[in-house]
Amino acid sequence: MLRWIAENWGIVMNLAQLALPWVLAAAFAAASGAHAAELKPDDTLLVPELHGFVGQGYFVTTGNNYFDKSTFSNFGSFEMSEVGLNVTVQLTSRLRTGMQLFARDLGPIGDYRAAMDWYYLDYKWKDWFGIRAGRVKLPFGLYNDSIDIDAARNAILPPQSLYPAADRDFLQAQTGVELYGYQHLGGLGALDYRFYLGTIFIEPRQMSVVYTVSRLEIPYVTGGRVLWETPMDGLRLGGSLQALRLDTTLDVPLLMTQFTVRIPAVFWVASAEYLMGDLLCAVEYSRWHLHSESSNISLLPDMARVNERAYAKVSYRLAPWLQPGLSYSLFFPDMDHRAGRAAQQHDVSATLRFDILANWLVKLEAHYMVGTAALGPLLVSEPNPRSPDNDNRPLSELQPNWWLFLAKTTAHF
Repeated sequence: MLRWIAENWGIVMNLAQLALPWVLAAAFAAASGAHAAELKPDDTLLVPELHGFVGQGYFVTTGNNYFDKSTFSNFGSFEMSEVGLNVTVQLTSRLRTGMQLFARDLGPIGDYRAAMDWYYLDYKWKDWFGIRAGRVKLPFGLYNDSIDIDAARNAILPPQSLYPAADRDFLQAQTGVELYGYQHLGGLGALDYRFYLGTIFIEPRQMSVVYTVSRLEIPYVTGGRVLWETPMDGLRLGGSLQALRLDTTLDVPLLMTQFTVRIPAVFWVASAEYLMGDLLCAVEYSRWHLHSESSNISLLPDMARVNERAYAKVSYRLAPWLQPGLSYSLFFPDMDHRAGRAAQQHDVSATLRFDILANWLVKLEAHYMVGTAALGPLLVSEPNPRSPDNDNRPLSELQPNWWLFLAKTTAHF
């Protein structure tokens, strides 16, 4: 069923994109007409809220390069920097706008290029119904829409099986529209929902050590998330679903040729979070269904596979200035083939977070890795995948067990 959705979703998207502007225009007109009389002069006062953050990290590995040339022999890497500045303005009692300028450097990714990370126009008609338009954060899993807020999480690296830092450009936000709402259910708790439709604009970048990407487009991305705040205090349960298609043109310099690849994909996540006082526990399980269609099957055969991704984490605030945490994350690129170091990655991590001041924090973190699956390309499948960060060596030849150590400090306002 999921494969059928991925293969035929383009037709549905074309029809939806034709109808959606008219539906939204009608909704905005109806809402504005119904509530224009309620607006008071004070509602139109512009009260901007300005926030920002600056973060600098260092990381070093014992066996394999991660993100960058990061082993002890290379003295680790300081290429883990980020800076962001955002502003939000309440234009009226129901209309809000905001935007964020963001730049980062993570090994070869980012190189401090500033970009408009997200921006939106948000019209909230009722608690149970609102509309956002612009470049809107993707509500995928529990934390994807807040993943860029270092102060909002305990770990330096969130669970990489579901929230891979190297692929933030793919997963951070979509350009389009979103419907959202929050509905109380009386004794049954409450529902928080978000549904979206749009596209993702990203610059072509290297996804494989064999091929060079000359074109990269995502014609559509659509999906949603529903979170149930259960009657049990602190317990949230949720589900996320996302469908997209990636179209790319790959060059093969050695053969002086190129070919196209189409990758429809469907991702889903089941989530649970329990927050009781200073204790936070979370578990998420996900499967990513990928199907690639190549115009040259001799160079890159068609493939269909299912990623399996999951994690469990716990953190506890021992004191206002100290919060330790533990997590376990797993990743199988092909859940039907789990044998060998290149077919799996297990990550056990421990974190210490120190809130030195109200707006300044320091984190220390250690990861013990088993497997090398996450060191290869995310979407392009190869018979013997190689690691760009490890001198193009095959994943099957890298060190199977290794450590990653990180330190990071962040100031925010």
